Order: sequence, then structure tokens, then C-alpha cells
Amino acid sequence: MAVNFTDLMEVDLGKLETAVTDWKKTVDSLKTLAEDARTGMQAKSDKARWAGVNATVTREFITKTTKEVSDLHTEANSIYQVLDDGHRELVSLQKQLQTAVSHDATQLGVRVEDIGGGKVRCFFPHVRGDTDERTQEQLDSRQNLENRINDILSHADEIDASVARALAKSHGNDAHNAGHSTYESLNDAEVERALELARKGDKMSDAELTELNRLLRFNSREKDGEFATEFYQGLGGPEKALQFYAEMSIDGTDADATKTRLNEVRDLQKVMGYTLANATDPDHKQHLSSSWNSEFRRLGTQQIGWQPGQMNKPYGYQVLGGLLRYGNYDARFLTPIAEHITQLHKEDPYRFLMNKPAGSPDIYGFNPSGKLGTGNDPLNSVLEALGHSPEASEKFFTQTPTAYNEDGTVKTGGHLGFDSYLDLFTDKDFEWTIDTNDTNVLADEDKTKRALGFGPEALGHALEAATTGRPYDSDAAADAIKHTEARAQLVSQIVDKFGQHPELIRHNENGDLEDAKTGPLYAMRGSLGDITAEYMADFQQSLARSKGDPFDTFGVSAELDPTSAHRFLAEVGQDPHAYASITTAQQAQTAHIVNEVMNGSSHSSVSDAERLRDATYPGGVIAGIMSESRADAVLDYHAASDKEFNEAAADKQKWVNRILGMGIEKVGERVPIAGAPLEWASEDIQESIMKSIEKDSSEQAEADATATYDSGRQAARDSAMTAVDIATRGKGLDADTRNDLMNAAANGADTGHTTGAKMESAGDAS
Repeated sequence: MAVNFTDLMEVDLGKLETAVTDWKKTVDSLKTLAEDARTGMQAKSDKARWAGVNATVTREFITKTTKEVSDLHTEANSIYQVLDDGHRELVSLQKQLQTAVSHDATQLGVRVEDIGGGKVRCFFPHVRGDTDERTQEQLDSRQNLENRINDILSHADEIDASVARALAKSHGNDAHNAGHSTYESLNDAEVERALELARKGDKMSDAELTELNRLLRFNSREKDGEFATEFYQGLGGPEKALQFYAEMSIDGTDADATKTRLNEVRDLQKVMGYTLANATDPDHKQHLSSSWNSEFRRLGTQQIGWQPGQMNKPYGYQVLGGLLRYGNYDARFLTPIAEHITQLHKEDPYRFLMNKPAGSPDIYGFNPSGKLGTGNDPLNSVLEALGHSPEASEKFFTQTPTAYNEDGTVKTGGHLGFDSYLDLFTDKDFEWTIDTNDTNVLADEDKTKRALGFGPEALGHALEAATTGRPYDSDAAADAIKHTEARAQLVSQIVDKFGQHPELIRHNENGDLEDAKTGPLYAMRGSLGDITAEYMADFQQSLARSKGDPFDTFGVSAELDPTSAHRFLAEVGQDPHAYASITTAQQAQTAHIVNEVMNGSSHSSVSDAERLRDATYPGGVIAGIMSESRADAVLDYHAASDKEFNEAAADKQKWVNRILGMGIEKVGERVPIAGAPLEWASEDIQESIMKSIEKDSSEQAEADATATYDSGRQAARDSAMTAVDIATRGKGLDADTRNDLMNAAANGADTGHTTGAKMESAGDAS
């Protein structure tokens, strides 16, 4: 029976603590007794000169008794260790649950209801006279809380089941024979059970696979790496690990597999990935040896089979790629694998696609998640892995490439023919593959386009991680991390690359503009928009052509070339998600700069009004470029609709908090995004930003052939005025002065918007 909400909330764990203390005393007493038996009667027995019946019966009895006392100590210690670990983990989980209910739920105005089966439901109670209308943010917070509480309960249930199972095995159900299964920790028992299940392979029932997933999920990220390392070692080595995952992934994605089985295999893909990332981190107390790294690379180009007489065998990298898609991997493990796979792809883009099972469902393969490919092309998989592994991705894109032989060993003195992986992936001759099993993909142009975008989209994710220091899909509240020289230089290279060759990321959906063909990398524009948002201070510094206060950057400056920055923004901004990220970050950065002008420590003799005009100008330029880019996408290239642009704005609140956080914190390496310092501004600025993003450019374009739209200009003005309004609150300024300052800021943004729009319009004409 599952541990339910009431169980964990109300159970008195003090009784379990008393049991732990009692067992510790028993262990200590039995240890003394066992030592006395060994050094006392056993030693005397060994020295005695036995004769007759005593030589057999009595002597044997003493030996057996000594062993049994030792076994009792071993059994008692096993029980103590399991109970002690179980108690500590349950205490931690109970505290987490009580905090979630008494603090987090109360703060949200949410009630928690026990619905049985180890699950709860969180809901907003009806208050008389209330409309019961909730914002999306409130609904998301409620769902996140419900998920978190259910996760705590599931973890507690796993601990309860593991402790019960370990105690039963330690005791052995034999009252006359001590010493059965022994454990030095609860972790040992959990690893034992996980391997016991894994050895069943695809013969595991759905319930057993659920249990294995739960064991891996709650133990895969332990800081010392003990569970993760012992699990992979227990599978039998790199090849055995690949065979197990291959067997399970194919079993779960088979056409005859149930939806339940598919979902469980998708979960297995994730938790095995997280576990492998933990086990291969050399900084952990326990970790897999470096031989696993070299063996995975050797197996990468070898076919892996798991059934007798198997005909169609995948390559090692196809299988491993499915695991690598999840987890933050250490650079010493992942970067060499990423380099090896990329070099193999460069030599022959289709070497890993010749054996794909065409005609199977598109989920069939080693990427059961179905995200960005079936998993046949390991390049897509390893780029996704880099997207979740910032350190590895940064090294991959910023360090001098290392040449590898086909077997994964380093090629001494090898020449690759390119200087960096950014250069390689953006080369006009680089060939991306169609990673799908669908037999009709070549006949269906839309499917082909989508499949050809999988690799570039994964490349964008990898570049996001490399330039931000965070996994590309990290939580919205994840810390902002100071920009290092290596990251900033990479951003400069990215901006130069696509600023000078915007055709690489152009998306001409309808094909009406014959001279503007869709570029091979257009699918990565969303990620380029996020990189732009992250480095918004650098973009504004570049377009302002001014350094220092108030145009400080967050860490090392990217030193962006203004011309490249303009052309880069113009092309990237045509993507709805990129547009939303850039516009949100631009207005948040402008708000920060305005606040610096009004409340900073500057001793400039220039008037506040003049400084505000200068401060809001570069943000206005970016706003103008974005207005034109949006119109280009909607009207010229038909690459997106206004509805898509408006909907893309929904999840961009994170950039408001992150940019303001960067501006507030000048010292720390990592800046917490969630916190009180941001609350003063976020709500008002967010409202201003939403007004800016949600505008209809179609009618404006029809009314204004020059594509300098009043709505875009007005949004830039309003945003600047809102920033001044917020920054001057409580300063004791009279209404006329505040009004003059707001107008000055608005004029700076207006001038900038006009300039940016003309710059982009001129670019269209050329």
C-alpha cells in the first residue's frame, strides 16, 4: 500500500528514531560479544587438545556458536544501517512536505487534498464573491506545487518499500539461522533491487519497470555518485549497459507496445541518462573509471546486438545517444564523444542511417521521447546532450578541436580541415540528415522540412548552453551566471557569423521571394533569440557605441560589432519566440539602465533628461529593428502570423527577472533570479512589455508602406516612460519634473526606434 499524504504528514518519526538508537546499541553489544567469542572461547577451543566426542561435537558447537554470534552482529548492523538511512531520508521528506503545505500552499492560497493512492490534489478554494479567475502564472504555480508534493510522496513510498524489502532479506525469515543479505546502507539495498529488475530486461512487467524507474529517479542524482556508479557497474560494463537500454527502448517503442509501456520507457530513457551523467562525473566520490569513456567511443562505431541471431543491429552511438539526451554531463566525458560523433558525421553523414528501420512509427528507436528525431542520427542526440551540459558545450565550441580515429582514440597530428565546430556547422556544404523512420518523408515536403530542422534546433540548444552557462531548458528561476571571456567571445563569433551570413537562418516560408531562399539553420533562431536576450546589455552597448556606466555588461563584454549586431537582430527577430525573448529583454534592460541613471552613483554634470535620452536610445533602436523584422516575417516571408508572435510572449517573464537580476547584482558569480529585489519592478514592466509584443503589424503595414509603424514606436515610448515612472517613485520629484524626465526617455526611445526601423528598411532594400 502506497504511503499517502496523511501518513507522511502525521507519522511520528521519533518512534523510528528510537528504534534506530536501540538497534545501534544492539549492534555495539553484539560486536563486543562477537569479539569476546572469537578471542575467548573460539581461541581457547582452537588451542585445546580435544579427544573423543569433544573433538567433534563440542569443538564444532563452539565454532558454530562463534560464527552465529558474528552473523547476528552482521545482521543487526545491516538492519541498523537500513533503518538509520531510511529514518534520515523520511525526516527530510516529511520536512519538505510540511513546508510545501504550511508555507508554499498558504502563500499561493491553495488547499491540498489527499485523494488516496499516494496522490494529492491542489486547488484554489472558492471564496464567496470571488470570480475564481486565475492567471496562468497562478495555475502553473498550483500545478508545480501539486507535482512537487506528489513527487515527495512517491519518494517516501520508495523509501518505505526499500526499507521493508531490505529488512526482510536481512532477517531471512529463519529464526534459527542469522546472517542473510547484508547491507552497509539503504543505498546498497536499492541498487540490488534495481539490478534485480534490470536483469529481467524486456521481460519486466509494467509494474516492475515503474518500480525500476522510481528507484533510478530518486537515487540517480546523489552527490557522491554511489548509487549511479554501482548501478552501471552492476549492469556489466559499457556494452551490457547499451544492450539493456537498446532492448528496452525498442520494446517500448514497438508498434505493439501499449501506451503505458511507451510512457514507462520514455521515463527510463530520462532516468538512465541522469544516472549515467552522475556516474561518469570524475569529481564525485564514486564514479566510473575513464575506461568507460574510451570504451563507449570504441563501441560507437560497432554494431550492438542483444538477441541471438539478431540481424538489424544498431551502432553503439545510436543507442548511447538516446541516453545522452538527458543529464548534465561532465566535459571530460561528453566533449570527446561529441567531437568524435561530429567528425564521423563530417566524413559520412549517412553512416548511421543506413540501418534505420524505415516504415516504423516515428517514435520507434533509441529516442523514445520523440523529441528532435527518432535517434538514428547520433549527431542530433549529442547536440541535445551538449544543450543540457553547459561546461561540456562551452569547451566543445571554444577549445581547439581534437582529432579522433574511427575507434575513438586520439589521432596524433590529425588535420580536421576546420578551425572550430561553429565554423563546421555553419559551412554551406555541411549536410544535415533527415532523422525519421517515416517512409513517406521525402514525398512530404513539410515532413522533410521539419526533420531537416531537428539538427539545427539541437545545435541552437547546444550554443545556448555554451553561452549562458545553463542547460537550455533550465527552470525559469535558474540563476544568471556571469559571462566569462570564453562565452562572450563565442557570442561575438555567433553574431558575426550570422550577421555577415543572415541567409543561413532566413525562413522564406511561401517561397514568393525568389532571391531569399530558406536557410539551412533557420530552426535555431529561437535559441539565437535566447542568446540575444541573455546578452542584451552587450547588444545595447554595441548599438549605443558607448561603454561603461550605465551600459555595463554582465561580466566580460562580448565587444559586438554594431553592423553585425544589427543584421543579426534583423534576421533572428523574424522568429516569434526570438522576437518575444529579445523584446522582453530589451525593455527590461532599458528599465535597468533608466534606474541606473536616476538612482545610480554617477557624478555626471550632464542633465538627467539628456542622460535619459541617451540611455533609452539603443533600446529604441532594437525595438525599431524588431518592428521591421516582425513585419518581414508576417508580410514578406509568411514565416509566422501575428497570432504566433503574440502567443510566443507568454513564457518570457523569465527574461524580465533575469535581466533585472543581472543589473542589480554586480558581484556574485551566480545571481539568484527568484527574490525580493526584483518584485518592485517586474509586474509593471511586464505589463508594459506585453503591450509592446501584442500588436498587429499586418494592418500597420498596409497603412504604412515605409514599415515604420506607430504602434511599435508608441510601445517603445511607453516602455521607456514606465521605466522612468518606476525609477522615480518616492524620490520627492514634482509632477512637472517627472513628466519632463518621462518625456525625455520616451524621446530617446522614439528616436532610436525610428533609426532602427530605417536601418532595417534600408537593409530590406539592399
